[in-house]
This record gives sequence, C-alpha cells and structure tokens, in this order.
Amino acid sequence: MEEQMSELRRVCVTGAGGFIGSWLVKLLLSEGYKVHGTVRDPSNEKNAHLKKLDRATKNLQLFKADLLDYNAIVEAISGCEGVFHVASPVILSGASNPEEEIISPALLGTKNVLKACSETSVKRVVVVSSAAAIMFNPDWAQGTIMDESCWSNEEFCRSNENWYCLSKTMAERAAFKYAQENGLDVITVCPSLTLGPLLQSDVNFSSLVLLTFLKGSQELIETYNCENFVDVRDVAEALLLVYTKPDASGRYICSLNLIKFADLVDMVRNVYPSFNYPNNIPERNEGNDLSSEKLKKLGWKCRTLKETIADSIKYYQEVGLLTMEEKTT
Repeated sequence: MEEQMSELRRVCVTGAGGFIGSWLVKLLLSEGYKVHGTVRDPSNEKNAHLKKLDRATKNLQLFKADLLDYNAIVEAISGCEGVFHVASPVILSGASNPEEEIISPALLGTKNVLKACSETSVKRVVVVSSAAAIMFNPDWAQGTIMDESCWSNEEFCRSNENWYCLSKTMAERAAFKYAQENGLDVITVCPSLTLGPLLQSDVNFSSLVLLTFLKGSQELIETYNCENFVDVRDVAEALLLVYTKPDASGRYICSLNLIKFADLVDMVRNVYPSFNYPNNIPERNEGNDLSSEKLKKLGWKCRTLKETIADSIKYYQEVGLLTMEEKTT
C-alpha cells in the first residue's frame, strides 16, 4: 500500500488560492506532484502568486471552478488520484441568510467534491475541516483535553448563531457519511486558528486576528481568554502526511497547545517590546486544550508558536501590513 500511495503524483487542491491552499500547492509542487488547483478565476490577479511558485509553469494547472458547479469540479478532478478539499465559505459575521450563504455552500460543495471523486476513481480524499468542528461542545468536561472523538454540538452552534462552526461540523460529518456509504477513502484534518506568512495578496481572517492583536485591539481579548494556534506551513505538511501514509484514517487534530492571551502578550512583548499591545486582559475560565497526538504518531512535527509569530511579524513588516507608525512611542 505504501508503494502504491507513493505513485499518486497528480492531485487536485480546491481553494488553491487561499491561505492554506496556497501553502499546500507550494509544498506539493516542491515534492514533485502535478497539481490541479481550483480557483474562482484563474486570470484574477489574486491568483498570480500561484503561477510564480517554483515548478508552477510545468506542474500547476488552474481550473475555474465554483464548488456548486458539479461539472466544473469533475473537470478539475479528472485525471487526479488524490484530492485535497480545502475550499470552504468563511463568513464569521454579517450573514443575512446563514443557511444559504454559509451552511448550504459548505455542505453542497463538499458533497459535489466527494461525488466527483467517486466518479473519477480518486483513491484518497483529504478534507480540511476545522477545530471549530471539535471545540463547541458544552457536554465535554471543562478543562479536559479534546481529541478526535469530540464533535461540536450542532444545536449548541445553531442556538449561539455560530454558523461557521456549524457549517464545518455538518460538512465534516457529511464527508464521513458519504465515505461510508460509497466506499471512498476520506480523511479529515482539523486545524486550529492558523497563522504564518502569507503567499496570497489578500489578508485572511486568522492573519487579521494577529494583526489587530499586534495593533492593540481589545476586541479579540474581550471575546476569548485563550486560543489554540498552528502554523500554516505545518498544516500543509499535515495534509500531505495524512495523504501519503497508508495507515492514516479518520480525523486528525492539527494544533499547538492552548495559550492564554495574557501569556501570548508576554511572549511576544519579550521579543517585540514596542508594539501597542492590548491592556487589561480579563481573567476567565480556561478553555479546553486540543490534542494532536494522533497526528504526531504519524510523524507530524510542528514549529513553536514563537517561531510562527516571529515569521508572521517579519512578513507583515516586509509588505507594509505592520508599520512603525503602529508602534507605541
């Protein structure tokens, strides 16, 4: 089986132009894979960074494919022996019709990808879910470690109008249901809040979280007391790892340990003392930590949070997202 998996050299990445998708495409190209990448518009300048990646000219083909357009998905996946389903709607607030704008696209998009994989005889599918599909479970004992057996409670998410978490939970469950009913090899990876340097020009939500934090915003601090983070490059490595390991199965949490925001401020301030950090961080009950032991047993290794934040800040400064004017005097 291992020898067989090593021969799977043509793969498809949905949402190739996004934060995680871009780093995954970069990694796959560096490992010698031929990559089909789905984007909304291959000619859009937002996707220009993909064409500049090493080996992209020869080994990357971009497809215009909306996840709700089944025929376009089939065309993009055709000829691939593996698929990484990364694309997913990310609307965290302001949706006027959450069912139509968030939940239905996540579910239908996932089902379209999986159905297309069955039709084109794809051998393995890796679906990017989220720690959001794990962490919102009020029945899980407070302060205990969450593993892959924990699922976010759909009714709890709905009652709290946490539509993103609900969509990720429902889509991941639907992926496993489809796999069981149709004999498709599906693995899911659940990353926590993902940070790191960007390849794409647009600033994604999780990067914006760190940026606003470094600029002294209290908004995140007032909402949360602690958080789990992970490096985008380590997420890409995790996705490739579970794809290539013959004995990989089920779902995998991809995360560093929980950190309080007060500790995060102290850690970053020690290296970058002049930024305008949030003050008066409230003390609340700690959340539940996430365990990535299952992924580590496959051989996953990850960067420290300190390294991830340092690389992120260096990138933000290089491209002008974080300037000297935004430091305290």
